[in-house]
Amino acid sequence: MPDLLIELFSEEIPARMQANARAALKARMTDALVEAGLAYASAGAFSTPRRLVLTIEGLAAESPTMREERRGPRTDAPDKALQGFLRATGLTREQLEVRDDKKGQVYFATIETPGRPADDIVAELLDQTIRNFPWPKSMRWGNGTLRWVRPLHSILCILSAEDGARVVPLELDGIVAGDTTRGHRFMAPDPFAVTSFHDYVTRLKAARVMIDPAEREEHIWHDATNMAFAQGLEVVEDRALLSEVAGLVEWPVVLIGEIDEEFLDLPPEVLQTSMKEHQKFFSVRDPKSGRIVKFVTVANRETADHGTTILAGNRKVLAARLSDARFFWENDLRIARAGMGPWLDKLAQVTFHNKLGTQGDRIRRIAALSRDVAPLVGADPDLAEQAARIAKADLASEMVYEFPELQGTMGRYYAGAAGLAPEIAEAAEMHYKPLGPADALPRSPVSIAVSIADKLDTLTGFWAIDEKPTGSKDPFALRRAALGIIRTILGNELRLGLQHLVNIQLLSHTIALATDTAPERHIYFLHHMLDEVARHGIFATAFHAVRDRFAGRTETEEEEIVVEEGSWLAGLRKTLPEKSDDLMAFFFDRLKVHLRDEGMRHDVVDACLQMKHADDLTLLVKRAEALAGFLATEDGENLLQGFKRANNILIQAEEKDGVEYRFGADVKFAEDDSEKALFAALDKADARIAAAMQAEDFAGAMAAMAALRAPIDAFFESVQVNTDNQVVRRNRLNLLHRIREICLQVADLTRIEG
Repeated sequence: MPDLLIELFSEEIPARMQANARAALKARMTDALVEAGLAYASAGAFSTPRRLVLTIEGLAAESPTMREERRGPRTDAPDKALQGFLRATGLTREQLEVRDDKKGQVYFATIETPGRPADDIVAELLDQTIRNFPWPKSMRWGNGTLRWVRPLHSILCILSAEDGARVVPLELDGIVAGDTTRGHRFMAPDPFAVTSFHDYVTRLKAARVMIDPAEREEHIWHDATNMAFAQGLEVVEDRALLSEVAGLVEWPVVLIGEIDEEFLDLPPEVLQTSMKEHQKFFSVRDPKSGRIVKFVTVANRETADHGTTILAGNRKVLAARLSDARFFWENDLRIARAGMGPWLDKLAQVTFHNKLGTQGDRIRRIAALSRDVAPLVGADPDLAEQAARIAKADLASEMVYEFPELQGTMGRYYAGAAGLAPEIAEAAEMHYKPLGPADALPRSPVSIAVSIADKLDTLTGFWAIDEKPTGSKDPFALRRAALGIIRTILGNELRLGLQHLVNIQLLSHTIALATDTAPERHIYFLHHMLDEVARHGIFATAFHAVRDRFAGRTETEEEEIVVEEGSWLAGLRKTLPEKSDDLMAFFFDRLKVHLRDEGMRHDVVDACLQMKHADDLTLLVKRAEALAGFLATEDGENLLQGFKRANNILIQAEEKDGVEYRFGADVKFAEDDSEKALFAALDKADARIAAAMQAEDFAGAMAAMAALRAPIDAFFESVQVNTDNQVVRRNRLNLLHRIREICLQVADLTRIEG
């Protein structure tokens, strides 16, 4: 079986495109080969800035001969049907076979497709793959029609076996496939022929090219860390930058250089970001001081002066870049020390969303909500409000304008420079977090309060204007915001009613949206509703309380508020709870995804979501963990089956009789000892479960419920529920209702599968 080697040699491929290109080349070629009947043993794809490489070992020499039978029309079918079948199969009438069928005689065609050499199949499939390659962007050059990410210079395509290697015959837009490639652009530019993948790798390495990006990454990291270690320093790890740099060079040469002394006082994040974004440099840190003191760059060639000239040029360009950063830093510090007023004024003119107002409007909403959240998370309300008011000020700074990824980080520095409390400075950075599943969580109470308020304001705002995520589209990262709130609550074991906060902020957005259009007396009404919602959290309660407060009052014209059916104000009574419930459903969907990733069964979460106070996420997860542990035991599994049996019998009886069996189970009507024992067990378990639930001891509640397994099993083994004695039957059905009610105190077990 021959081995296949393909190299597509071009001008420089952008580093960000190389990984997907490797995967696409491998998947498209191997899938197409298998579909064409060519099996193979293994495949691998590689890339450098100038080449995509695919190697396939153990490829079949030719595709097998294929025999296919097709059923045609009946022999007495119209001639047009037969002619169509003949055209589809490429056969004549004489080549068809007549066979007996249940409905008469039927034509059958046997189509034999002879095998094809691997050379022909590879040439055909490679042509198709190149012409239809999924580059994010591609180009044409010269007078040809071929499109590629950059001009394609040559194609190496050979099949090698024990008796030698042969070139696969292929011509593509004037490019004829061959067995030659080139080494490094500067150090070994001459072409040379290869006979196999092993020969290809060996000769390329001699020509100063490493084709494996993983090998280049390892080489860069090894040399960089060793150089830093030799000077008592450490390289700041950045895997994304490492992958990108490995895609920029074919022969990595690692160099370590100095940063001019005048720039070493810049915040390390500024140095690191500037060097990474502008010049793809790694930062080198002094572990004792935490300062960035040097840089690592990766050249694409060896030089006679061992990189001295390269480092001098890089240092000169770096100084120009860092001079800009220092200018931004010094200007920003002057504004920060003066109280950040100009930045806040500027944000008041920056539109956040055309329906949700400016960044200034948003900051005011977040500050007000932070005061409400603060007592729930143990934060000082005044500090939380102050932190929220300046948390986004750095968005207007020159440094964050230049490096948006430094938002929050610079806010911490500027808040410190302004002399604000450490909790406020920390909140400026941490309120954005978590940004991803592995990101750190805000931990201090003030940071937590501002973080939750920030994300919750965004979510409720877009729900208020009916711009929710749809399908894969989520332009405002609302799913990330919801997951951030969930992780913050669970990671800090916070006990708060999430829907209460949702209702407060939904109403705040409603007031803001209606201020310019609704009558002043309606806005007045809503402000009073907001006070009630802040106290009680429920829209319906707040609506009725405020309506009753103003009913019949005539002291001033403004207080004569009549809420008529069908009016805009009365309509809010329906739409606000609907939006609140819809947003909570969105939170619960995100929670289920998060818990599923943590290994939690979805039906267990669903069972707990049906219980009261499901918006207390910490309590919900505690309940779900206890239920999952209980169901994993033999008692739990058997009790679940007993509960479902009781529930099913009860449902069927209620549907048949047209009544609900909810009351009146009395031990005096019990006939069997197992029946009496179940009464006693239910009385005991009911008291224990109620006490455990009151104490939020879900494990204790599950243990009390587990004690019901044996008496329920004994009851069903000894007793026929639907007996002919109607008094006894009703009593037993009411007893089943007690089983259901007691078990449903812990979770909605009807949601559990199996």
